Amino acid sequence: MNLASSPSKPAAASPYVFEATGLIKDFDDGQVHALRGVDLRIADAEFVAIVGPSGSGKTTLLQVLGALDRPSEGTLKYRGESLLDLPDPAAYRAHQIGFVFQAFHLLPTFTAIENVQIPMFEDHKSRAERQDRALELLRAVGLEERMNHYPAKLSGENASALPSPAAWPILLRCFWPTSQPAIWIVKALITSSTCSGRFTPTVE
Repeated sequence: MNLASSPSKPAAASPYVFEATGLIKDFDDGQVHALRGVDLRIADAEFVAIVGPSGSGKTTLLQVLGALDRPSEGTLKYRGESLLDLPDPAAYRAHQIGFVFQAFHLLPTFTAIENVQIPMFEDHKSRAERQDRALELLRAVGLEERMNHYPAKLSGENASALPSPAAWPILLRCFWPTSQPAIWIVKALITSSTCSGRFTPTVE
């Protein structure tokens, strides 16, 4: 399976979405130990909650699983292939996963529908295709009427619900899982005909 070019290809032989062994992540030249030998397995369509006190490494683990950061040591496989050896992590993030961050990361001079389209440039879609897909996603989370609003005109919940990436992800990372936006997106993913039940929410 080529993660960069075949985002919709069926799962490889591994029964697990993620397999991690001995994940270690250090910061400040080894002075801070965020992850200390994490082992985990996550199966298809499994709901996983990562819980713990502040500073226990929850966000660091999600960032590693989302290819936003790399572990200092250990192995990590996504559907049987090494996630640490991806030739293009950006393509993996664009096609395979979605993030619901605590911060919104929206461009203030772009409307809601324009912000949703930004990740789609990785797919080289036409302008019409991007607009149609963005409208579909906004409609799925109940924000169709807000599509021409700028971030400053959106409520906090509406702003964080703007779906990203630009296609329903196979995996969803929620850094604020009990927020209303995260709940909207999970419900929309579950009921979406384009999702077909193949996504794994992983929350902090």
